[in-house]
Amino acid sequence: MENTLRNKNGPPILRNVSAGLSKRLSAWQTMVITLLWLYISRNFAKIVGLESPEPLANLYTRSYFRATWITTALDAGFWTAMKIRTKWLRDLASIIFTFYYLIAAEQADEKVRKVRGLLTVDHLRVSWHKSTTPYLSFVTRAMRPKLTRYPPRAIRIPRPANSAYKDPINAWLHFDGPLSALKTHTKIVLDIPGGGFVAMNPRHHEDKLLGWAARLELPVLSLDYRKAPEYPYPFALNECYDVYQTLIASQGRCIGLSGATIPRIVVTGDSAGGNIATGMILMILESNEHQRHTGHDRVPPPEGLILIYPGLDMNIGNWMSDEQMALIQDRRTRKRNKNVLRRKSEDYYKLTPDTPHPSDDEDKTFSPVMAPRDGSVMTADDKSLPPLKPPTDAELDLVAPNLANQSTTLASSKPRLLKTRLAMSSMISYFNDRILTPEMMRAMIILYVGPHARPDFSTDYLLSPLLAPESLLSKFPKTCFLTGERDPLVDDTVIFAGRLRQAKHNHFIQRRELGLLNHKDTFDEKDHVEVTLIPGISHGFLQFVSVFPEGWNHIFRCARWIDEIFEASEERAKTAEAMHEGMAGEKYHQRHHFRMPTESSGDEDRPLEMSAMSTSNSLDGGRDDYANGEPSYFTHKRRQGPSRPRGGRGLRRKGIKNGHQREKSLVSLASEEDLLGRRMKGLAGGLMGMSHDGAETP
Repeated sequence: MENTLRNKNGPPILRNVSAGLSKRLSAWQTMVITLLWLYISRNFAKIVGLESPEPLANLYTRSYFRATWITTALDAGFWTAMKIRTKWLRDLASIIFTFYYLIAAEQADEKVRKVRGLLTVDHLRVSWHKSTTPYLSFVTRAMRPKLTRYPPRAIRIPRPANSAYKDPINAWLHFDGPLSALKTHTKIVLDIPGGGFVAMNPRHHEDKLLGWAARLELPVLSLDYRKAPEYPYPFALNECYDVYQTLIASQGRCIGLSGATIPRIVVTGDSAGGNIATGMILMILESNEHQRHTGHDRVPPPEGLILIYPGLDMNIGNWMSDEQMALIQDRRTRKRNKNVLRRKSEDYYKLTPDTPHPSDDEDKTFSPVMAPRDGSVMTADDKSLPPLKPPTDAELDLVAPNLANQSTTLASSKPRLLKTRLAMSSMISYFNDRILTPEMMRAMIILYVGPHARPDFSTDYLLSPLLAPESLLSKFPKTCFLTGERDPLVDDTVIFAGRLRQAKHNHFIQRRELGLLNHKDTFDEKDHVEVTLIPGISHGFLQFVSVFPEGWNHIFRCARWIDEIFEASEERAKTAEAMHEGMAGEKYHQRHHFRMPTESSGDEDRPLEMSAMSTSNSLDGGRDDYANGEPSYFTHKRRQGPSRPRGGRGLRRKGIKNGHQREKSLVSLASEEDLLGRRMKGLAGGLMGMSHDGAETP
């Protein structure tokens, strides 16, 4: 008993060791050494290289995987502490648990995996709102470079007069300057932030927004649209559409611009915000089509669209259609998409390691595979097998009584392509992604759609812009995509970019065949679509640039795209103005060289020429309709005057630079239908007894 009381602080040997160490180490150093020893003891095999490598570490770049390791620990720590009711204690406990999970990485992965299996909207919001908690917000601001002198400003934007809603929309204005300086600006960057439709506001995207405001020196307006499930689809989409209408109707006065002219707008959106931004532009184009038929002037679409890892397809599936695969494997984009294609091939190769694999050249040919009636498989290149012949009349007579058997027999005699190997969707290929998983996508879509709505996922292109009709895609502004190659949503980017490119090219060919373009004009897809796929990274890389510094390069890449779009817009405006002035100077010449409508029938290979003196209603949605006063689409008045041709995008003429123009005697028509109608009138005018001015002859 005496020995126990005498040695109440431990055995003498340990007391001597403790006394010696206390002279050399402080309490802080002792704690650090203890934590270090704990980490080394738990991860000794990994440190000395005896443990097998983490499979996902080979999927991403080193810097991105390190960033996801930190974000995983943060998610696990904040989810562990989310049940604590006292806010200050919850914030402090979240940081303490995060430090623990940084050391116990396996337990962090296990915690995150279990939570994602039973996700709720509260889990999503706790995870995505953590950057605005006091401690993390302080660290983020300390690590962010000084970008702007002025902080973001909270504003409220009123609804347009024709909106069904009355409540104003909240937004944040990022502008590096006093409010009085806004009156000198005529350009706006309209940002629709992501957040899975259920969380995050512009304050969670400040790295990106402050970077753009500093680099572009323009007002950047980011919308705090209302989130699901409290406000399900399509409430957020309507809010963003109303903001765009208000910006056009007020000519920018609602955010402090002078209102002297219609502002030029570039729309941006990331993740779920990319879905809403694309849907908003589809609504604008669809509304313009309706206005054209009703005789009202139209809303000018934005100058460009920047999409950052957008989610454009709400119909999550395992397999891709043949049309989607054809867009990815297009020869013009195959080099850029080679890593996407290789990853899809690896999904098959990993399941068949002992099977000989065809080369990339063999993949391009897509040799058909025959399916004989006995169930065996033979290739079309097997010359030892006799070719299949069509069934004889006798064979058909044998199976004629049974139409079902006849159909099966005929179908089995046809070659069919095995396309499964490359047809797996990226959502399934990257099923174990560390940022975005199918369970999270499923939860977000259910919350966004709501419990009462039943949208048609196969046709609703405002919900899934990937399904938009080609007639609307052909009118899209220039669109730039920025996505990681390992992103579960990378297929949405590649497919939608391919559809845009295809629609623009088909529209270009159609206009050239109708004579609306010169036969020397060539199609340049970079004037319509630009795609950048970043190797080795996945989703959300602009959200954590404090732990992923490479993200700043991609933020400034988007700023360069925005600047280039605005510069191209100004060049088109100058070209249109110069062409208008040139046409005005030749009015007298054209009046004495009027060409009769019937003359075009003998010269079909030349573009239709019209007198510049003829009056037309400008319905092309261009900026000229909005040069003075309020936009006429709100007053439903059509201005009269000579048409101005818009500088075409995607045109490159040999020997002509910057603002190449058509012959000054030509005036663009409102549409191809107008051109065909006038040509038919020229052909049939003589038979119907009509003169060139449309009056019937006696």
